[in-house]
Amino acid sequence: MAKKSKIAKLQRQQQLVAKYADLRRQLKKEGNYEALAKLPKDSNPVRLHNRDRIDGRPHGYMRKFEMSRLNFRLYAHLGRFLVLERQAGNRTTGYKPIEQA
Repeated sequence: MAKKSKIAKLQRQQQLVAKYADLRRQLKKEGNYEALAKLPKDSNPVRLHNRDRIDGRPHGYMRKFEMSRLNFRLYAHLGRFLVLERQAGNRTTGYKPIEQA
């Protein structure tokens, strides 16, 4: 479980990114980098760090499922992912979608 302050910081950053997205896009299109530099640093989407939606873990994040590898494995073993089955030959992802019959 991540610290509550880290999870709160991520939420604040996401709000800033959403708030300044249109302004950043407009300033970039105009090429006004001085005004762009005056915006808050956390309004830049590059500064966002993906975290697990369940417990906020920052490492081992899987974008496709928006969770860490630990929670993914836990929920896969519990059968929460109905579209996944274990694939022994594929070592890159470890899981593949079940074929529709």
